[in-house]
Amino acid sequence: MSRSFLWLLLLLLPLTACAQAPASPPLVGEDYEVLAKGQRWQAPNGKIEVVEVFAYSCGHCAAFQPYVDAWKKKIPADVSFSYVPAAFDKEDTYGKAYFAAESVKAVARIHQPLFDAIHEAGELPRSNATTDEIGTWFAQRGLNRARMVGLMDSKAVAAQMARAHDFAVANRVGGTPTLIVNGKYVVRTRDAEDRMRVLDALIALERAAAKKR
Repeated sequence: MSRSFLWLLLLLLPLTACAQAPASPPLVGEDYEVLAKGQRWQAPNGKIEVVEVFAYSCGHCAAFQPYVDAWKKKIPADVSFSYVPAAFDKEDTYGKAYFAAESVKAVARIHQPLFDAIHEAGELPRSNATTDEIGTWFAQRGLNRARMVGLMDSKAVAAQMARAHDFAVANRVGGTPTLIVNGKYVVRTRDAEDRMRVLDALIALERAAAKKR
């Protein structure tokens, strides 16, 4: 065995060890925050709740969506998932668009396409879109324009926006996208892949805590 080959092995061994080392547990205060007075979005149903607070106008949310989609394909049976639009402004039309779509069970139909329309195709503005503009876009997706505009302007959707606003405040949401687990933990890390690692670790933490009760 040549001397140069031995030196190459010595250089590569530490790198191999690092590659095989397990990821370190997430750190409270760095990777996630424990909420003193957090809230669930849905009523307790025996499942661990994961919520993504997002905004259609947010480019980071658009980039993060593929990670969410991949994670949802393997979601554990004891976990539930909900989207909640960021309602920092209760009059945000894109937040209203989400709740209008949810009320007619069309979220799966419009969620990714709406991100694409704003951030890829430029079919809708990133901010200050009117309900009429969004209604026209909904119609292009096969939804009833008048109905969707009416829903966006409805008292029911206004109530949902107010609820989403209160949820964001209670859970100390400062930006998007933000993941919240059981109204107890907020994922704070910014890297998309690391965000999902921390999410899975917090789900495991809640699962273990439930077994001790």
